[in-house]
Amino acid sequence: MHSLLPFLYLFSAWTKGAWAADPTMPFMEYLDEKHMVCLMWGFDNLKGNITFKLEVNTTGWVGFGFNLNGGMKGADMVMGGVGPDGSYFTDRHALGRFEPLVDEQQSYTLLSMNEKDGQTIMSFRRSIQSCDKEDFQITAQPIKLIYAYGLTDEIKYHRDNRGTKEVNLLEYMPRTTSTNLNFLSATMNNITVPAYRTYYYCKYMKLNLTTKHHIYMIEPVIEQIDIVYHMLLYRCPSFVTEEDDRPCYMGDMEDTCFGVVAAWAVGGGVFELPENVGIPIGGADSGTIYRLEIHYNNPRKEAGRTDSSGLRLHYTAQLRQHDAGIMTTGVSPWTSLAYNIPPKAPEFHTYGVCNTTLFSELLNPVPELQLFAVMLHTHLAGRKIRVVHYRNGTQTGFLALDEDYDFGLQQTVNLGHITTVKQGDEIAVECTYDTSDRTNVSIMGLGSTDEICLAFLYYYPAINITSCVSHPNTGMSENSTTADQNMIAEQESLMKNLPQIQYAFNDKHNYSVNAHGTVRDMMETPVTCETSNAANGLSTSCKMKLAGIILVLFYIAIM
Repeated sequence: MHSLLPFLYLFSAWTKGAWAADPTMPFMEYLDEKHMVCLMWGFDNLKGNITFKLEVNTTGWVGFGFNLNGGMKGADMVMGGVGPDGSYFTDRHALGRFEPLVDEQQSYTLLSMNEKDGQTIMSFRRSIQSCDKEDFQITAQPIKLIYAYGLTDEIKYHRDNRGTKEVNLLEYMPRTTSTNLNFLSATMNNITVPAYRTYYYCKYMKLNLTTKHHIYMIEPVIEQIDIVYHMLLYRCPSFVTEEDDRPCYMGDMEDTCFGVVAAWAVGGGVFELPENVGIPIGGADSGTIYRLEIHYNNPRKEAGRTDSSGLRLHYTAQLRQHDAGIMTTGVSPWTSLAYNIPPKAPEFHTYGVCNTTLFSELLNPVPELQLFAVMLHTHLAGRKIRVVHYRNGTQTGFLALDEDYDFGLQQTVNLGHITTVKQGDEIAVECTYDTSDRTNVSIMGLGSTDEICLAFLYYYPAINITSCVSHPNTGMSENSTTADQNMIAEQESLMKNLPQIQYAFNDKHNYSVNAHGTVRDMMETPVTCETSNAANGLSTSCKMKLAGIILVLFYIAIM
């Protein structure tokens, strides 16, 4: 295993925040924007122990833990520090917005605690599969890490010294640090957002690079953070040739730009691709038009707001091993559906299915696709998203799971391992909604109060398939608008069992279709430890990999 020191040396040249180097713990993340909080970790196997080292730029108390939603309530935490009488350290759990309670069973072991150069450095260990009912179950899925710290050793309210970040601890995927500062800007130019609840605006532009380059990092630039809902950068078909900017979805041929190059949604931050892949740009595509689409949500219908948000695309001329692509899967968002989600439904499921047999009508040969990351997306009623993989009609596992989906914390996350999708495999996206507080029907659509069910899959090698989606043939049904629970169950069953009209689109907006798709049965989400307050997850094999440094979130959830 190589040393982290060369990476850390380069990184320390431009930051004075907390940082650490420990060859026994090869994974590292800065948890905050200013690099004041550094976490390192390592483990021997998925059924053994996991060891953490937390370095914080404070000489007061420090806290670290896990939770489903990134908040304090329900969190599993450790708190410690070096006080006047020596070091202190306790395993705790939080019931709300007050000091966490000490666990009856202390499941964490303190390895070392010291203060040095204005930092508190806390090393500790626990079992990965702890079954203490007050402990959080660590799984091989992304989980939300939380931190807080004080300026003194008196444990009291942390004020702004806290935050959260979603990390896959057990399936961490390495990335490299680059000193290359070249980037392309795809941003709006001081547009006026009208006093509408939902507003989509598009800018069509060229990103002129005469030779082929790779995008290795996508950075959001958010000016009006309270109204920018999501941003998508699409590659347009060759018949779209004019640069312009105007409202989206007005029935123009430019509405056919759906080859996703970059994606961001509320709560997301910088996303850096793995070290062996890059999104291709330039060269033969140097004349291509790209469409930046921003969804503005303006619930107070304020007039006169202007915005210049967008994306920075960090690129390099040093081409990586693989061209990466992003494929849209889930329920078709571009078709006007009679697909009602009834009100007063605590759990209503929708399904979209991608059948990769459709690819061969648009592409020959069809390579095996290697999936490495995903961004999951619904609107405000979304509570859970599962992405399921089938081969020969049998479920092989889950490609992605979020059993506690948080609209305010949507991120592109590395899956931590590579999953191969072969020609003929199927991918189903299941979204679960809670409309208990709604009195009217919610439809599948683009509006802020409508719903959507999408999974953006990051994979290599890139192919010219931009999306693979479906929707039930609602022309064969009558959609229910009732809140009666029996009728809600019937509506959900009907939408699942109707024939799925499946589409695959290429980058020229040609498509293949199958009008007789089905939603196959799905297994229950595996639970590793039934007696714990565990996050559900699927544990898979993992190899310890060389860690890289990830730039942190622009928008963090509040504890």
